[in-house]
Amino acid sequence: MRILIAASNRVIIGGIEKDLQILIPAFLRAGHEIGIVYEHRAVADEATVDPPAAHLPVWFWEDLKTHPAGWQEIACWGPQVVYSQGPGSLELERILLDHYPTVLYAHVYLGTCATGQKCHAFPQVRPCDRKFGPMCLALYYPRRCGGLNPRTAFEVYRGQKRRRSQLARHRAILVASRHMFREFERHGISRNKLHLVPLSIPEPNLQELPFTPRAPRGRILFIGRLTHLKGVDHLIEAVPEASRKLGRALTLTIAGEGPERSRLENLAGELGVAANFLGWLDPERKLDLMREADLLAVPSLWPEPFGLVGLEAGCVGLPAAGYATGGITDWLIPGETGELASADPPTPRGLADAMVRALIDPEHHAALSRGAWQMAQRFTLEKRVRHLESILQSACGLAPARADMVACSAEQESAEDVL
Repeated sequence: MRILIAASNRVIIGGIEKDLQILIPAFLRAGHEIGIVYEHRAVADEATVDPPAAHLPVWFWEDLKTHPAGWQEIACWGPQVVYSQGPGSLELERILLDHYPTVLYAHVYLGTCATGQKCHAFPQVRPCDRKFGPMCLALYYPRRCGGLNPRTAFEVYRGQKRRRSQLARHRAILVASRHMFREFERHGISRNKLHLVPLSIPEPNLQELPFTPRAPRGRILFIGRLTHLKGVDHLIEAVPEASRKLGRALTLTIAGEGPERSRLENLAGELGVAANFLGWLDPERKLDLMREADLLAVPSLWPEPFGLVGLEAGCVGLPAAGYATGGITDWLIPGETGELASADPPTPRGLADAMVRALIDPEHHAALSRGAWQMAQRFTLEKRVRHLESILQSACGLAPARADMVACSAEQESAEDVL
């Protein structure tokens, strides 16, 4: 197949880009031709999604808006299907939908939440199960769903409303977790169009690591961006409570950066929590920390669409504790791969109790460790590529791309910002 991937960023920013960085070489090894349309360029010396040595055809949205000849180049290349990662530009998405069979991988809450965070912040942070609609706009300020600017509230709501109206035009919509499957199903996407395609281990060689038993020594690990919705403040508050119930000291290692770091460091100092803030780490150092830890903490207050860090930890037999929200429950199975705390609402005490259940009995912890390793073996890249191939091939067969029409039609497309 000739697959045109549509993505926001060429530079590696987060999980979407890291996922494509693994997936594109797998597609190439399987014999497919890959082209990419990016919204944003990378600057010099930055790592890119597309492997430079592969010399893939690449186009940029800002060029296509001003030079319609770029659409002719895409038409001549002849994509059979578009594999969209949910680019921010609704206009780009609309043009692709108009002229090519398009499959969407919904990494986030596209068209199902005004802010994309799917949670309220007032009177406390907690997941939101409301169906997207006018009440979301009405509750935006009183429930602190986003900022306090009413113009911003209206603009993001309008953008997500238009995004939702385009969802039905995709030949298929793919999601990573059962939670996301239910979310899109209740927003009107039929089951014959909706597909559960879990993410895979970001580094395939991780699944080759043998299981190694570990002796718990009271070491808790968090890996992720330090933002309010990641719940690291809950984790810091939970550590003293868990230590008291276990009757032994716990140490906390926090690997990541973000706007909350200074506040979190101060909170750890105030509570007397032995917390080591390391910033972002290279993959090898992160793997070493996972080998050394007893428990991965995943205290996200918002419903994570999946939570890929849990699979990485599972490859080295590291069980997890976190809130029962979002896609985390697809891999964090209480009593098997870790322990869960209630997210209705999420509380530090509930998180502490989950940590205690995971650590209090060495035999139970050993069973969780092996269960986490066995769980990670199921999420293979090969299985995922086969699943994606089947869906993309089916999309190709539903209606062939009208490549010859793209260049002429593109000249008539408006360049106005639909948001």
